[in-house]
Amino acid sequence: MPTDDRANPSAPAESTLWKGHSSQWVHFWFYLFCVLLAIGCLVALPFTGGLSIAGIVIPLGLWIARWWVTKATHYELTTQRLRKTSGILNRRLDELELYRVKDYSLEQPFVLRMLGLGNLSLITSDASTPELELKAIAGAEDVREKLRHAVQSERDRKRVRELDVDSSGGAGAISG
Repeated sequence: MPTDDRANPSAPAESTLWKGHSSQWVHFWFYLFCVLLAIGCLVALPFTGGLSIAGIVIPLGLWIARWWVTKATHYELTTQRLRKTSGILNRRLDELELYRVKDYSLEQPFVLRMLGLGNLSLITSDASTPELELKAIAGAEDVREKLRHAVQSERDRKRVRELDVDSSGGAGAISG
């Protein structure tokens, strides 16, 4: 059973390995739709007697809201946990203890790779966050490597290991 670091004064101090947030590029198609909608409202100006100018407020508002939500979501990888802070008016902090990370994968679609971005997906044994995806983060390969080393270090420090049990009844299954 993992120990609580607050009760152990000899536990190493937690330090930040990486901080970042998702890139706005993840919403490219949404932003393009907003631009096309605004252009449509401008083109309709002569046919609506100027009323379509009010329609520009909607795509502009949608653009600002999406941009702000993305900008307000922050990730912080420390030597002991991964923190995700999100929200504009109401803030939410989710913490994932690194020893609970079971698997991680890096995906770099062509467009994101050209921009130096990538998606990092985590599968965990955490009850509140079984899966976590860091979308369109800069330097995703470097972050994945830092995460890998931090997970192993934290498992060694806490003396925990992940145990996979096959319930399909195959050769490696535990049977009674």
